[in-house]
Amino acid sequence: MIREEELDLLLNELYQRYGYDFTNYARASLKRRVNRLLTIDRFTSFAELFYRVKHDPDYLTHLVEELTVNVTEMFRDPALFKAIREQVLPVLATHPFIRIWHAGCSTGEEVYSMAILLEEANLLHKSLLYATDLNPSVIENIKKGLFPLSQMKQYSENYILSGGKKEFSSYYMTRYEWAKFDDRFKSKMIVATHNLVSDRSFNEFQLIFCRNVLIYFDKELQDKVLTLFDNSLERLGFIVLGSKENLRFSGIADSYAQMENKEKIWRKMR
Repeated sequence: MIREEELDLLLNELYQRYGYDFTNYARASLKRRVNRLLTIDRFTSFAELFYRVKHDPDYLTHLVEELTVNVTEMFRDPALFKAIREQVLPVLATHPFIRIWHAGCSTGEEVYSMAILLEEANLLHKSLLYATDLNPSVIENIKKGLFPLSQMKQYSENYILSGGKKEFSSYYMTRYEWAKFDDRFKSKMIVATHNLVSDRSFNEFQLIFCRNVLIYFDKELQDKVLTLFDNSLERLGFIVLGSKENLRFSGIADSYAQMENKEKIWRKMR
């Protein structure tokens, strides 16, 4: 089991050598992930892991993948996507151009889900979806539009529960064990690495997704990231958070109103 001082040593090394700042991530979650890393990579001691981090830059990609959370699925929490379909998209339709930011997007299931919603609302042609994540290796998948075929049954069920009326399989072709989504979705996506801890706002958006990311940050970092979103969102725009996340006790709470259906959607009122 990794000790507190060892974790501090590792986090400092990641920041000083590579510029990754995990110091304000929730400690308990980080310790669990480092301990898991010690097990799956068969390190006999923390010293062995630390030596690998210091002397093997190629190991960094794997380490970042383990420290960041990449659990997602298409139309995850279908009731949320139904609320977006019914209450948010009609508002976005009034804009001449729509910019949506998926922050901490992982491998892109959420981004493609949103693209399908926009397509069905006849809004995709005037939309751009910005997909960003700290981890450069996971966002590469978004450019490919490939997802495991074994997941499509679950994703199709989620799609129907979110209010989808078409055959979900009409959006992709099968290639061996993979589902390849139509390139028209990919053409409306801008994919880039972005560090919520250290990078600044880069555009003004009508809708920002950041789901199940803030729960891994401490309160100070949560407030910092939410302020970044506030600075990146136009007035009357929307923020969508994960099921266990909240704006209520943040520094920007007074400027936002939660949607009446109690889904984790807030609108910027001033």
